[in-house]
Amino acid sequence: MVLTEKIVIPALSDEERRAYVYIPTEYNSDDKKRYPVLYMFDGHNVFFDEHATYGKSWGMGDYLDWTDTPLIVAAVECSHIGNGRLEEYSPFSFHDKTFGDIKGRGRETMEWLVNEFKPAVDQNFKTKRGRENTFIAGSSMGGLMALYAISAYNRVFSRAAALSPSLWVNKKGILSLFSEHKVRSDTVLYLDYGSKELANHNGMKAAIGELTAKLIRQNINITTRIIKGGEHTEASWERQIPVFLRCLGF
Repeated sequence: MVLTEKIVIPALSDEERRAYVYIPTEYNSDDKKRYPVLYMFDGHNVFFDEHATYGKSWGMGDYLDWTDTPLIVAAVECSHIGNGRLEEYSPFSFHDKTFGDIKGRGRETMEWLVNEFKPAVDQNFKTKRGRENTFIAGSSMGGLMALYAISAYNRVFSRAAALSPSLWVNKKGILSLFSEHKVRSDTVLYLDYGSKELANHNGMKAAIGELTAKLIRQNINITTRIIKGGEHTEASWERQIPVFLRCLGF
């Protein structure tokens, strides 16, 4: 079952947006049992086709119901005003030839998620609150944020999945994240990219290889995949759910 609620994140904007929380099929059968939590970006694209930007979601709730996965998933909608999503989902300021100058507000987004959203989820649901049971995932700009979260907020998140992350925003900056922040050796990261989207930005294959090599040297448990025929779409990311959840321990 997926619960939804309209919220506002004052630290980011006065825009009303949806927050989603998926609770597992067995949730109400045992009052004492608690569950790990996966936080996800682009909440509007995670569960419902009718909420998704392009009319196709990941169908995450349907998959978790079908497999009876003992996992809570908490997700929040991004901004849909102007360049709001690019700003909220980037830890770096950057320039794009299509969208112009983007002020990175990823730190503000993560501070809200860690200091306000996570405590609210922990208070209202039967969660396992520790780092070892707290995960994060996203795709595209959300994938970039998952990389940022697992490095800069490694004290909170032990595992992450970054699907088709927007490395093009700042390749050097992303590599530096894992040098600037102490990342524990028990950290788990799933990273992928679709073969059909590699040509969308120059040097993407090399950037993925360089990032993977760096994390291996830092003893991070990383799984990197190039998905044959994979595209930059929710339908393509949906097909990776069983694989990245397995990497997260399910």
